[in-house]
This record gives sequence, C-alpha cells and structure tokens, in this order.
Amino acid sequence: MTRRFFTGKFFGLSPNVIWMGVVSFLNDLSSDMIFPFIPIFLTSVLGASHTFVGLVEGIADATASVLKALSGRISDRWGRRKPLVVLGYSLSALAKPILAAAILPWHVLGVRFFDRVGKGTREAPRDALISFSTERAMYGRAFGFHRAMDTAGAAIGPLVAFAVLPLIDQNYRTLFLLSFVASFFAVIILAVFVREVKSDGRAPAPTSATPPAASVSIVYSIDTDGIRSPSSAGRALGGPAPKVGGISFRQLGAPFFAFLAIATIASAGRASEAFLILKASDVGVAVALLPILYFAFNITSAALAAPFGVMADRVGKRNTFSAGLLLFAAVYLGLAFGATSRSIWLLFIMYGAYAALTEGVGRAIVAGLVAPEVRATAFGIYNAAIGLALLPASVVFGYLSQHFGSRIAFSYGAGLALIAAFGFILVRQTIKEPERGSRPFS
Repeated sequence: MTRRFFTGKFFGLSPNVIWMGVVSFLNDLSSDMIFPFIPIFLTSVLGASHTFVGLVEGIADATASVLKALSGRISDRWGRRKPLVVLGYSLSALAKPILAAAILPWHVLGVRFFDRVGKGTREAPRDALISFSTERAMYGRAFGFHRAMDTAGAAIGPLVAFAVLPLIDQNYRTLFLLSFVASFFAVIILAVFVREVKSDGRAPAPTSATPPAASVSIVYSIDTDGIRSPSSAGRALGGPAPKVGGISFRQLGAPFFAFLAIATIASAGRASEAFLILKASDVGVAVALLPILYFAFNITSAALAAPFGVMADRVGKRNTFSAGLLLFAAVYLGLAFGATSRSIWLLFIMYGAYAALTEGVGRAIVAGLVAPEVRATAFGIYNAAIGLALLPASVVFGYLSQHFGSRIAFSYGAGLALIAAFGFILVRQTIKEPERGSRPFS
C-alpha cells in the first residue's frame, strides 16, 4: 500500500499530483495560521495605522499578480518548472521566521512583499507541472484535488492557530515561528518527491539552464478533455517537438483569450470575502460565530473541489464552470435581497460550492486550451488577470456599498457573473467541447 502511494496512482492521479496537493495543504496551513493575525500584529504590536495595513495587502496582492505572468513566461522559455516552484515555496517559507523578527511596520511590508514574490514565482509553473503530470481526460480531477487540498489547509490553519495561541500566551511572534514548521516540510516534500516532467509526460534529460531560442507553431486538435486545444504542429505531424524561445500572445490562441475575458469579468464582480463577513455581521450573526462561518465556506469548497473536478471531466468543464457562475450570481442576489441570520449559513455554504465549481475547473480549462510549450505562460496570464481583477473589484464594491448600500453592491457582482455566464453562449464556437466519443488527433 505504501509503495503504491509513492510510485503508483491514487484516486487515479499520479504521485506528482498527490504530492503537490500535500505541499499546497501544508503551505496554506502555515500561511493561514498567521494571515488573520498580521493586521492585529501591525496595529496592536507595531502601532501601524489601518491605512498602512491596506497598503501592505495591496502591494502584496499586486506583486503576486504581476509575477505570476512573468514566472510563467520564464518557465516556458527555460523548459523547466520544478526549480521555480521550489524557489517560490522556499521564499514563502523563509518569510515566516523573518516576520517574527519584525520591529517596525515597514519590516512587515517587506516581509509580505517577499512572501508574495514567492507566491507569484511558483503558481504558474506549479499549475503547468500538474497538467504535465496528468492525462488530458483527468484535468478536472487533478486540479479539483489540488484545490481541495489547498483549501483544506486554508480552512484548518486558523483553527490550529486558535488552538495554539492560548498555549503560547497569545504571542504572535512565537506563532509566526511555529508556522514555519509546516512550510518547511512542504518544501522538503516538494524537493524530494515531486519530479520534473516534460510537456509530453516524460522526465527531462539534463539540459542547459539557458533556454533555446526558437519559435512555436500551433495547430488545433480535439481532446478527450472536452475542449478544443492546440498542440504543437511538429508533434501532430510526427516530427520533432518544437522548442520555445520568444512567446507571443498570438501563440496562446483565441480560445484562451475568450475564456480569459469571461473569467476576468466574473472576477471583477467578486468582492473580498471580508464584505461577506460584514454582511453576516449586519444581519445578526454573532461576532464569535464569524470565524466558524468562514470555516464553513472553506471546508465546503475543500470537500467539493475534487468531486466537482471529476464531474467536470464527465459532463464538460465549460458546463461546470458556467454552473459555478450561475451559483455565484444566486448567492450574491441572496445576500442582496434575502439574507437573514439563518439563511446566511446556507449562502456561505453555497458560496463554497461556487468556489469548488470554478477555481480548479478554470485551471483545467486553461490546460486544455493551450499547447504544452506555452502552458505555463497561459497559467501565469490567467492567474495574474484574475488576481488583478480582484483588486479594483473590492474597491468598487466598497464604494457602492458605502454610498448606495450593500443591496446595490451585491447586485452589481451578481450582474457581472450573469454577463460572464452569458459570455459562454457567445463564444461557444470558440471554446467548444467535442461530441461524446470524439478522439484526439495528437
């Protein structure tokens, strides 16, 4: 049994995917042990203002979003993924003990910047590595499993912190040091058990660190994962696989950008979960129950991400993603017009289901829309666009909520989700799933 876990498949997934899930679980457990307490540490221990707290998080999120696109491009040009993934997780791990030593507010700003550099560095090559370690027909399952493990760590992390804090006399610096343990083991597992994989699923031969300069030719084929996807012309014709030098947007293809536009529109209407917490408080949920309410959201997303990923592989990723957008709209309309102290629990659970329907499935769609040689670049652009869209989304949502009320703000978010869902109808010929039983050409 042990040997099967290390060398065979589990849940139909390769060891690489399983181990990457474990890595994400440990890393997110570590990060979410401390993330809820950083604003408190800044204001109560270091004396920072609320404005400075906003500056810290704004710079952190913007840094991660920009670097996602850059690291994806570097990964594709280099032809390797694991070194960047290891570097990214290592930077985030090292940020924890450094944070414990902070004595001035700007020290925390530097640490959060350092941590987000790690996140931006690892995310696109990590997603590409997961896709290269997975059969096309199981993209939904793979990314669903990874998202489940990621979210489970995010859900459990705060619970571990609340359990540990009384034992260490509410000392935040000690908590930051303890969080390093989980992230340290995440890096070790990544370095030891996750292997580099080429775009064709094989381990790479030793290569120079300098990426070769060449162009990429792309043709479209029909995959078993249910989405029209490009493959390299050389491989489709039985010739040598092309190498990547310079990468242009044109090489990513119209199907990718059509889906990117839809996902970005949806993200532009998604406010920070902080506004959902505020709504819960406004309708009468006790302050002591708010962490449990947020836990209910995270644990629902974690529990459903893998099953929904399997469902996406069977019924179609586009259909699954569209269902998630419609559920998102329903939740926001419920928050706008029908939220009560009792119904808010159901709405948060539904919101967790929405996250499970879209976050992993969205990455599975991207994996099926682009050629392997530019896949990390595509993941980087996709993740960056989603992250950057979330920044103005919260600002707009906050403005609408303050000046026109939460009903208008949540209705605005629901409207953008419906526009995105309708967008799938307009581009169905571009992002097209094949008929049942179709086979790939390559």
